[in-house]
Amino acid sequence: MATLDQKSPNVLLQSLCCRITGKSEAEVAHQFQYAVRVIGSNYAPTIERDEFLVSEKIKKELLKQRREADTALFSELHRKLQTQSVLKQRWSVLYLLLSLAEDPRKPSSRVGNYGALFAQALPRDAHSTPFYCTRPQSLALGYGERSVGLSATVGSSGISSLGVYTLNGPTPTPQSLLAGHPPQSAAGGGQPLGSRLAWTLPANCSPSSALAMPATRQPLVPSAPSTRVVRSHRDGEVSEAALVRDILYVFQGIDGKFIKMSAQENCYKIDGKVALCKSLRDTSSRLAELGWLHNKVRKYTDARSLDRAFGLVGQSFCAALHQELKEYYRLLSVLHSQLQVEDEQGVTTCTETSLTLRRLLVWMYDPKVRLKTLAALVDFCQGRKGGELASAVHSYGKTGDPQMRALVQHILSLVSHPILNFLYRWIYDGELEDTYHEFFVASDPNVKTDRLWHDKYSLRKSMIPSFFTMDQARKVLLIGKSINFLHQVCHDRTPPGKITPVSKSVDTPKDAAELLTDLEGAFQGKIDAAYFDTSKYLLDVLNRNYLLLEHLQAMRRYLLLGQGDFIRHLMDLLKPELVRPATTLYQHNLTGILETAVRATNAQYDNAEILKRLDVRLLECMSHYLRVFNFLWRAKRMEYTLTDIWKGQMCNAKLLKTMPELSGVLHQCHILASEMVHFIHQMQYYITFEVLECSWDELWNNVQRAQDLDHIIAAHEVFLDTIISRCLLDNNSRSLLNQLRAIFDQIIEFQSAQDSLYRSALEELTLRLQYEERKRQREEEGQWGVTAEQEAEEKKRIQEFQETIPKLRSQLRVLAHLYQSIVQHFLVLLMTSYDESLRFLSFRLDFNEHYRARDPRLRASLGANRGRRPSNI
Repeated sequence: MATLDQKSPNVLLQSLCCRITGKSEAEVAHQFQYAVRVIGSNYAPTIERDEFLVSEKIKKELLKQRREADTALFSELHRKLQTQSVLKQRWSVLYLLLSLAEDPRKPSSRVGNYGALFAQALPRDAHSTPFYCTRPQSLALGYGERSVGLSATVGSSGISSLGVYTLNGPTPTPQSLLAGHPPQSAAGGGQPLGSRLAWTLPANCSPSSALAMPATRQPLVPSAPSTRVVRSHRDGEVSEAALVRDILYVFQGIDGKFIKMSAQENCYKIDGKVALCKSLRDTSSRLAELGWLHNKVRKYTDARSLDRAFGLVGQSFCAALHQELKEYYRLLSVLHSQLQVEDEQGVTTCTETSLTLRRLLVWMYDPKVRLKTLAALVDFCQGRKGGELASAVHSYGKTGDPQMRALVQHILSLVSHPILNFLYRWIYDGELEDTYHEFFVASDPNVKTDRLWHDKYSLRKSMIPSFFTMDQARKVLLIGKSINFLHQVCHDRTPPGKITPVSKSVDTPKDAAELLTDLEGAFQGKIDAAYFDTSKYLLDVLNRNYLLLEHLQAMRRYLLLGQGDFIRHLMDLLKPELVRPATTLYQHNLTGILETAVRATNAQYDNAEILKRLDVRLLECMSHYLRVFNFLWRAKRMEYTLTDIWKGQMCNAKLLKTMPELSGVLHQCHILASEMVHFIHQMQYYITFEVLECSWDELWNNVQRAQDLDHIIAAHEVFLDTIISRCLLDNNSRSLLNQLRAIFDQIIEFQSAQDSLYRSALEELTLRLQYEERKRQREEEGQWGVTAEQEAEEKKRIQEFQETIPKLRSQLRVLAHLYQSIVQHFLVLLMTSYDESLRFLSFRLDFNEHYRARDPRLRASLGANRGRRPSNI
């Protein structure tokens, strides 16, 4: 039973009282009873749970008792306690120690309040207010209410509302700033003046007691200072204490008695009628700038906080500014309470430790710099929202001042928090809920599914935060676009979590701050992991389920005429159709011919999915492929036509040996045909190998190395652009293409002329053979071979035929001259082309310098003609 008594809370509490006071159990009866009342009280708390302020209160009490050594010892022990994680409610422990150290017999209104707060703090975490809260509940929101609200704050909360914390934690102000102390380090290890952070004040600025003031609009400072404070000033001159009270009003954006806002000059000015020395006037003017800065920041936050179109990023920015203003208001509470000191009888008087303008000027230096940064940030961020707003905040973090950099980094962590949440939902779920258009990925709801990849999603470049690289933004866009493409186009229902492991999202601004400090490490790793996993899965689906690579190869074989046996057989079957007018062609006839060509060649072994898509479309092909296909088809037809010409010459040469009058004309035809065959063969070699095969090899290598679908699309576009450019189909090669088409037309004309010549010659040959046959038959019958009339008719007909030969020769000569002129012009254009491959093509077309000898424009060297246009074309 004794063991149980020793473990009871009462016994432990009594032992704690004995250890603190160093007395026996009987001597600590009063303290023990007071401690029991503290723990058992249930009054509502009136002050904040602020460990720093309680510790400062303890040190102040020790200094009052002139126990400097104990103060230093307590500071060291408290510092060690903060580094330990054993106690989670250090504020409660410190507050209990402070309460137990007070004399319980001393009448004080704080006993019940302290006990109530301690009792309520024991069951839960008693940490101070989080630094990311937007505004203390005890502060009024409007300018008109702020005086009353701040009075209530000081009056009811006392030191509890003065959480003088900064982003890097509390830093005690040097003891050299304490009233009555010389500018040197005091006991307890005070820091030098330049080391204090913004929104902090000296330790003695915390009020020693709570102020009780009625909740009506009245000054937050004593109504009148004692004669001890107002000293050595001329009659009728405003006292420094009165100016201090006015300055404290101005700090909050409220006009004082002597210092008011000037609408014309947009600044706070001292009434010119007020009698005041120049030094005090100048110092007051310098201090009044804080009120102007405060008003600028507060006006922005009040206006933007109610604007829903400002978006989540903008509201986060306003929340960050509200947080800074809250800390600023807490600092002002310290300054207000510093003017009032409660004596032991509870009477409020002013002492010689009251604030002075010079002290305010020193203490408010860092807060003024901080407010200047916030005001400049507000000006710079006017009219910005979303990622553009985050970029503006980020640009202000590039400073050498560590405190200002920490301030901007903290604001940036709050501002970027919504952006990072947008980003994670997009890259892990493919969801884009950007109501106010703040994210740098935009979606067009009017785009249909078939254009999803190309047109539905895009980058808002103005909304890309400056701390993101363009490569990161492109990958972010591609990741979400791939997820939506899989779901909507490929109908793949694989959950996003199985495609790429879902990382932890940004739950708090602290997570955002940690992530932003390692943009090239952890953040880049998250983006890269999601990018590679999603892109790889999409390419696997396209290759496995939709045969992407096989379709690319099929386009090369059929649309770009790479399947030689199929194209040759198809052209043979289409020969009767190609000579007919286009209006007489019917799709079902052409489709039947196409299917016949497929069944008769190796094309029949292709994948059924590819053959199913192989069809005849009259001018309905893809635009780029249509242009290339038409060009290649015409070039192939020219090759086919010249083959027919050559076959006709070979077959008819022996038949027409008996007609010596045709030898010159036939020789002329053979020479012209040889020129055309050489030209077409060189063009076919250039198109087939130097253009198509080389470009296709480059495309295939790029496709094999592609990391995402955009890389494949880009490689395919480069492939099409290359073959269009090098096949003379782009705008820069329009004149070359016109000359080449003219050459093709001359080949068709030559075929028609030669066919006409052979037709006439063969008719004449047939008539001559018939004449000789009749003559032979009559001779065999024993009659004269021919009569004189028949012989005369034969000679007349032969003479008429021979008279047409010069006309045919002249026609061929004109045709040859026109053809050679066009070729010469074509060669000149090739020589002056910017494309090196086209310039080398000109040398192969004129390998024996036949055209060069006839045209002086072709005699310039390759280097001299590079990149030049002939002046006389």
